[in-house]
Amino acid sequence: MMDHVNWTATIVFFVFFALVTVLGFVAAKWKEGDLSDINEWGLGGRRFGAWVSWFLIGGDLYTAYTVIAVPALVYAVGAYGFFALAYTIVIYPFLFIAFPRLWRVTHRNGYITAGDFVLGRYGNKWLELAVCFTGILATMPYIALQLVGMEKVIQALGFQGTGLMQHLPLTVAFVILALYTYSSGLRAPAMIAFVKDAMIYVFVIAAIVIIPYQLGGYGKVFEAADAVYKAKGGPTGLLLQPGQIMPFITLAFGSALALFLYPHSMTGILSANGPDAIKRNAIALPAYSLVLGLIGLMGFMAHAAGIKVTNPQDVVPQLFLKMFPDWFAGFCFAAIAIGALVPAAVMSIGAANTFTRNFWKPFVEPDATPQREAVIAKIVSLVVKAGALVVILFIPTQFALDFQLLGGLWMIQCFPSIIFGLYTRWFSGTALLIGWAAGMILGTWLAAGPTAWVPVHWVGDWFVAYNGVTALVVNIVVATVLSVFIKSTAPDLTAAADYADA
Repeated sequence: MMDHVNWTATIVFFVFFALVTVLGFVAAKWKEGDLSDINEWGLGGRRFGAWVSWFLIGGDLYTAYTVIAVPALVYAVGAYGFFALAYTIVIYPFLFIAFPRLWRVTHRNGYITAGDFVLGRYGNKWLELAVCFTGILATMPYIALQLVGMEKVIQALGFQGTGLMQHLPLTVAFVILALYTYSSGLRAPAMIAFVKDAMIYVFVIAAIVIIPYQLGGYGKVFEAADAVYKAKGGPTGLLLQPGQIMPFITLAFGSALALFLYPHSMTGILSANGPDAIKRNAIALPAYSLVLGLIGLMGFMAHAAGIKVTNPQDVVPQLFLKMFPDWFAGFCFAAIAIGALVPAAVMSIGAANTFTRNFWKPFVEPDATPQREAVIAKIVSLVVKAGALVVILFIPTQFALDFQLLGGLWMIQCFPSIIFGLYTRWFSGTALLIGWAAGMILGTWLAAGPTAWVPVHWVGDWFVAYNGVTALVVNIVVATVLSVFIKSTAPDLTAAADYADA
């Protein structure tokens, strides 16, 4: 396992990894609060201003998925891989309009999760449970995506093996992550996000300047990539093929609608100290989208550099090993690994909050105190991380990006219950629950495919669409039709003033 270790890169990697580990434990004293209270452990006491929120939400959304999975898809298929850039542009007007309103409602009523809001809005505990179940289910593959990115850079350092030994370094990193998340709660990823983002910006700037310079300029990069795609044939290339346009649009649109519904995204937003902090972030966060576009270009650079891999997820690590000195490759690998730690921590916290508030308390222990809720949430955060490891071991996918698309397919089915509920109570909770079930069943059935996971399908004879969007349309139609006949009789447990001036 140790015969081919690049020790220079490894030492640099572990120095930075040790730094963020220390920060993770020290974070318990930052913005000090009672971490035995779920509001403090799981939301940081809702005290993060615009600056901290910018790093936390950005670190939560721009992850190992960004650095490993996006260039991998661009390397494999070309322009189609840039749908990730499109959806991160679409999402921010949506964030600016809807989520300050959601923050106001949740803050005034003491809500911690989307399920809390759904129960308060519709008075339907089964719809609350559905939102809870969906959030946890969708989070598992998303955490797994982060761990895939971490494992790829560890393997690139030279740590190879078979069987259980193959996953030993990742397991060690997982245990460290679990310990400081358990200890410090949301404060840990919030503090580490500062280091993570600074490192990501350094290596991205270095990559987009130095690598093209060494390869003869961007013109040479695009020429080399174009030649590879033409030789490969099929739906690949520097430009979208006609048959890719609707899948591209629906993948971007569906992913955008799902992104801020995830428990981890909701956790990052609700930890802000006010709606103005969210609005400022919606204005500033597109800076990360610029970086995402530049990262995607690394897939083209790999072709120009002559990188040949059997697994597209190995592209970025191999590119850095070839184009940079070992010490800087180690720095870049540390940035990618830390870029996996931050979102994995927030995701496990968000899922734990959701389980505790929307399953454990209403169905198992209704009289649980905030302190008891914090204990349960801490334990569940460990279980969620273990579940993500199981996803890696037992769900085969061609691209790590599939994990994100699979989670998005499920998460988008909560869109009507959460977002529609911010603006109208016309929909019945029962109708929304049945619509959710229809969307979940249809989307999962489509995704299963005849032999393996498939992200898109033909819709009639008209066009090809992302399974999540197809299922969402059915979900909304069912909920709308049933709401005509099934009227909500539950009292609105939120005050009308909660929605004013949002």
